[in-house]
Amino acid sequence: MSIRAYKIAEELGIERGDFVERAKEVGIELKSAMTAVDAAQAAALRRKLGEKKRERVVEARIKSGGGAVIRRRKRVAEAAAPAPEPEAKEAPESESESEATSETPPSEKTAAPEKAPVAAAPKSLPAPAAERSAARQRAASTREEGFTPSRKQFKEVVNLREQDQLARSLTGRSGARGLHRAQVVDPGSARSPRKQRRDAPVAKRAKPTAKPEKKRIRVEGEISVAEFAKQLGAKAADVQGKLMALGTMVAVNQTIDFETAEQIALEFGFEVQNTGFHEATLLEDAGGQSEAKPAPRPAVVTVMGHVDHGKTSLLDALRESNVAGSEAGGITQHIGAYQLKVSGHTITFIDTPGHAAFTAMRARGAQVTDIVVLVVAATEGIMPQTVEAIEHARAAGVPIVVAVNKCDLPDADPQSTRQRLMEHSVVVEDFGGEVLAVDISATKRTGLDKLLEALVLQSEVLEPKSRPTLRARGAVLEAELDRGRGAVATVLIQEGTLRRGDTVVCGAAWGRVRSMSNERGELLEAATPSTPVQLIGLPVAPEAGELLHVVPSERAAKEIASHRRSQARSRAKAPARPRISLDELFAQVAREGPKQLNVIIKADAQGSAEALRDALFKFDTERVTLSVLATGVGGITESDVQLAEASGAVIVGFHVRPDVKARRAAEYAGVEIRHYQIIYEALDDVREAMAGLLPPQRKEVVLGNAEVRQTFSIPRVGTIAGCYVVEGLIRRGVGCRLLRDGVQVFEGRFASLKRFKDDAREVKEGFECGIGIENFNDLKVGDTIEAYEVEETPAEL
Repeated sequence: MSIRAYKIAEELGIERGDFVERAKEVGIELKSAMTAVDAAQAAALRRKLGEKKRERVVEARIKSGGGAVIRRRKRVAEAAAPAPEPEAKEAPESESESEATSETPPSEKTAAPEKAPVAAAPKSLPAPAAERSAARQRAASTREEGFTPSRKQFKEVVNLREQDQLARSLTGRSGARGLHRAQVVDPGSARSPRKQRRDAPVAKRAKPTAKPEKKRIRVEGEISVAEFAKQLGAKAADVQGKLMALGTMVAVNQTIDFETAEQIALEFGFEVQNTGFHEATLLEDAGGQSEAKPAPRPAVVTVMGHVDHGKTSLLDALRESNVAGSEAGGITQHIGAYQLKVSGHTITFIDTPGHAAFTAMRARGAQVTDIVVLVVAATEGIMPQTVEAIEHARAAGVPIVVAVNKCDLPDADPQSTRQRLMEHSVVVEDFGGEVLAVDISATKRTGLDKLLEALVLQSEVLEPKSRPTLRARGAVLEAELDRGRGAVATVLIQEGTLRRGDTVVCGAAWGRVRSMSNERGELLEAATPSTPVQLIGLPVAPEAGELLHVVPSERAAKEIASHRRSQARSRAKAPARPRISLDELFAQVAREGPKQLNVIIKADAQGSAEALRDALFKFDTERVTLSVLATGVGGITESDVQLAEASGAVIVGFHVRPDVKARRAAEYAGVEIRHYQIIYEALDDVREAMAGLLPPQRKEVVLGNAEVRQTFSIPRVGTIAGCYVVEGLIRRGVGCRLLRDGVQVFEGRFASLKRFKDDAREVKEGFECGIGIENFNDLKVGDTIEAYEVEETPAEL
């Protein structure tokens, strides 16, 4: 009888490929594992390749007196041998069975183990029990052969048809033969995965629940109310209602900023993502912001005053003293600033910027000045431009050092000049104030040392500091186009260190710093804070007051410049809109907004201007303050418009009109100019504007009461109360309260108000109506519905 080689390999627990190689080593040539071998070759392979010690299981069957069958097994360890030891029988069942066992040669069991029948299970057992019994008998027969199979030794029976055939062979007549023989059967065949509790419910794996993602909308800086409502999936009226609750009155086509949109979106369950261009993130030095430590820097001094009062003479005198101090060399007169060393301190002087440039710098956010030197001629005293310089310095919030010039002339009166300064709230130290005043003569070079000492003292008090390790930032003082060098800009470094080769952005232009020089024409590789330099590398000449920033790359510079150009085009297309006007101030309430009203007064006479100013000062209260930035005589000039633009002020003109340049500048900058012929009209408007800064007064007015006499439940609508108006009237759209036994149960708004089947705007006393309340359905007969509204009246000073 032949057998396949792979069967023997499975019995011995050897892989098929390895089995062919190992059979070749013992002298038996096999083409593959599917080759059939005879009984002698099979015995030789088992003997030579399976020489491990095995356990033999001896099984005996006996019958008890009650007819039950008892099986007894015994394991005997033995070494592999060509001929197995004789079986030891325990109480054979019958004589015929013991004879049949003794007549069976052991070679028959070894030669064809797969053909040997297996002891049949009792017919009284059900099919699963019979199969389990047959599996135990096959396992016992396998152990009797002398080896223990591993999991990979035998092929698992997974086919239901093969299992049915095996069950039939066990329960048939042929299976009853040779029950006494030890059989070698794969025990893995009884461990089919398909027989494992088919009726048991399969445990379902719980799917991981994904976290609900927040709904997001994208806003590019600003967004119109209509578009915002569309992205929220809500009505524009609902969005406007939320904005009104925040104190913002916005039309459907008007835009709201990102912060406001974020607050409204949270109430609708949305998250807002700002996808607009963030210029500040590219300009700020995020890497060194936290590590940078402030360091002292030189103070920046600006010389201001009236025409012909000696500003230029004072600057020339300071330059000459600087040259005399061994700092020889040609001083470039075209540069707008220079530095001077005094007693170990360095002071930076800005050369004649003019009031317009001074204000333009502040309007663009470039606070370049630390100290203002006010030059006043002792022979002429206070003049209009002197007052204008005081107003600019006060609006900038910088200290003033008064230089009383021309004290060497016979008609000079320094004390009278100091007294007249008090009229403009400038009190010098001689009269108990804090403003330093020094008598000088620019032409005679007298008093300059005291003036420099006063500036050093003032700078020590201020202790100006900056962070030199950051990327540089500065302000353009002046710029020009040179035929040989191109655009040349005079820049005052305010923070950081500017180096040659840095990529800079100034306004809508960008470039790379090709060269830098100081006021003496010396080339510089780096410029620290408060250092004025002449910069070459920009493609166009920037405007005075523009801010210059160093950016990390050319790509960032191009993006910033392109964004600024697009903004300039959009501003050119959009109509000019006043930044601060009296009409807008009426709508400003307790929310975040100005608590101070800035006013610039211009009148046809000094007496009228002073009278108007004194009358306005009486409106000043603790809740709202009035600040008169400037008071002048004459027409409204371009300088007044620039001051109002920088300070957010309103210009009040009394019997004066602006000139052409001032009117165009006001239209471009969005500054409102109010004209009055009667002083009481001006006072009333300013008083109302100041009152508009205060929150309005709220007063609750009860409109009427209605009694609930019957309730109706309407599907998909809710509960409707049939009411009778007992007092006053019930108006749709106002607030309501539900009272039950005199106790307030709910407060909300009316959802519907009907008279029979028609919608009604209001229902008066003595009539019946149907009332629905928003988000409330617990209405009962006998309840009282109270209608009320809140009236807002403007606050009064």
